[in-house]
Amino acid sequence: MRIRELGISKRDLDQFWRVMVEVSGAEPACVLPLRMEVTSVLGPENPFWSQASRSFWIAERHGRAVGRIAGVISAEHQRLHAAGTAFFGYLESVDDPEVARGLLEAVSRWARARGCDRLLGPMNPNINEECGLLVSGFDRPNSVMMPHTPPHLPRLMEAEGFRKAKDLLVYDIDLARSPIDRLERFRKAAGRRASDVRLIAVTPGNLDRLLPALKRIYNEAWERNWCAVPMSASEIDFLAKRLKPLLLEGLVWLAEAAGQPAGLLLAIPDVNEALGPLRGELFRPALLPALPMLLGWKRPRRFRLVALGVTAAQRRRGIEGMMFAETLAAAQRLGFARCEASWILEDNRAVQQMVELFHGIEVQRYRIYDRAL
Repeated sequence: MRIRELGISKRDLDQFWRVMVEVSGAEPACVLPLRMEVTSVLGPENPFWSQASRSFWIAERHGRAVGRIAGVISAEHQRLHAAGTAFFGYLESVDDPEVARGLLEAVSRWARARGCDRLLGPMNPNINEECGLLVSGFDRPNSVMMPHTPPHLPRLMEAEGFRKAKDLLVYDIDLARSPIDRLERFRKAAGRRASDVRLIAVTPGNLDRLLPALKRIYNEAWERNWCAVPMSASEIDFLAKRLKPLLLEGLVWLAEAAGQPAGLLLAIPDVNEALGPLRGELFRPALLPALPMLLGWKRPRRFRLVALGVTAAQRRRGIEGMMFAETLAAAQRLGFARCEASWILEDNRAVQQMVELFHGIEVQRYRIYDRAL
């Protein structure tokens, strides 16, 4: 076996992506992300790399790729959290301790050479994108912008001295079990407690106009979260461009309190239902039956609640619940059957309890690991 470092050319990034097809792609429930999406995030057009560095490695045996890993150092994360922390991400390994050990040692040497004393991950490539290794719910397909990893990876990680840093929870809500009358009572009660609050539906048509307020809320509402790093204006523009085609009226909300930005709820249709047969490549014969869902002519059964936050000054007023209740009611009207709330920090009981109020149950769990170098 050999560990080979890659560059950041399009050819190298394509090769890095294909390792996932060979390893995680062999899992029955895994929905592969589109190659063009992954290479866009890893490539120079992603403004995240203006303050972060990265390197990539693949493991090969007898001419076949059997694993991969990335190393990431974010200057902003080091400034805000821990100066000696480096991330690892995009981990793939066949069920072989030698492969996992070789990859983890490659990224560890890289991080130590740059003055780091701790390795945290997986982050693909940071907390604002895909992250975590799946530790339960392997038989459930991953939703859009969520990873799916093989069940042997946690065991291989722990054998190399990595320990749990934080768990990320995934909840499923059957909308048929969220009665309209309960939603109506909840919305009215929250509205009485916060009479100065106005909810604005965010759509592709008004996104550009509302984006400055959404940027402000995103960074203020999550600034004290575990591992959180504010996104630059250009990073949010980059994310908004990727998400804009998925926006549906009623699934994304901006909350204003006394005319000031106060809260954000972001939910998107789970187009992974259509992407599964494509195996990460957009232009293949399976695209034709997927087009109605990808173009919005047909609804997937599930949508994903991606983000729900309120600025510190406006918390404990029921604004999160107001937005969530509006979203569930709109989702029922739009024809969705289920909601996935993902991910939620294991110690964020406030959001967990709100989701449980609408009969949400935990169905998957992801884990972030760390190890001293």
